[in-house]
Amino acid sequence: MTPVESPTGFAGWTALGMLVQLVVTEPAATAAARELLETDLLALDLACSRFRPDSELVAVGNAARDSSGDVTVSVSPLLAQAVAVSLRAARLTDGDVDPTVGGVLADLGYDRDFAELTPPGQSPAAAAAPGAVAVRVIPGWRSVRVDIAAGRLTVPGGVQLDLGATVKGWAADQSAERIAAKLGCGVLVSLGGDTAVAGQPPGDGWRIRVQDTTSLPGEPAEGPSQVVTIRDGGLATSSTAARRWRRGGDVLHHILDPRTGRPAAPVWRTVSVAAATCADANTAATAAIIRGRQAVPWLTSLKLPARLVALDGTVRTLAAWPADPAG
Repeated sequence: MTPVESPTGFAGWTALGMLVQLVVTEPAATAAARELLETDLLALDLACSRFRPDSELVAVGNAARDSSGDVTVSVSPLLAQAVAVSLRAARLTDGDVDPTVGGVLADLGYDRDFAELTPPGQSPAAAAAPGAVAVRVIPGWRSVRVDIAAGRLTVPGGVQLDLGATVKGWAADQSAERIAAKLGCGVLVSLGGDTAVAGQPPGDGWRIRVQDTTSLPGEPAEGPSQVVTIRDGGLATSSTAARRWRRGGDVLHHILDPRTGRPAAPVWRTVSVAAATCADANTAATAAIIRGRQAVPWLTSLKLPARLVALDGTVRTLAAWPADPAG
């Protein structure tokens, strides 16, 4: 997702291994809005990162690593809420979006910031041979319990949680609402392409370019793209085209099917969904990638506006999503 214009009230930078984009309807509020968003992102990283050795989430995994039974730990309100969001997503998708896949992602090579992984077009000096990775059992989301009021999180022994499928969209929602409330202006927050808006929108709405990979305004789109307009809620794209890496002879992507422990079968290269919140849009888009061809009837039953791009670039739109002029 990319804001179409680059208005005066715009800031874009890289943080937490992703492109962050911020737009406000009051240009004079840009610096204050960025400061608020940077504060939110730092707190998010310290609580929820799978790659920071000093994060709360890593501490939870360390506590569970050598245990054969359930482990209960005290956690911050931020991590407790983020885990609750991930469990809600798992429940709404019948387990398609499962936060207990973190250990399998690490086994498959996604054990560090994405920028450090071997791109598909390069051969690493030393890598596991194809098929050499033994995939561990995924314990499943029902094995995780969180009590937000008490600040307590219970996980099964050996589990490594990954909140990447839900935390960006939820964080975009939270930050957009906080900035709009504090500064009294319209706000767009895009975290790695997961976009939330809050406050009074521009007169013609927020114009956003939907594409395979997120980019800055003015940069050319990669693959089929379309400009759409939203006035509230959120818009998210899940893609098998962006976060890809090579391990041995395999090219892998980061969206796992928790039933197989392997990257989801390649049916859609991107799925974009609009919903009442970015968290819900992100959840639905990720689940659609995992469901493959069954995503069409599922999204249709939910009446969620969606745009699905097949591997050959063919575009299909559902519900109230505007017709693609290139389609």
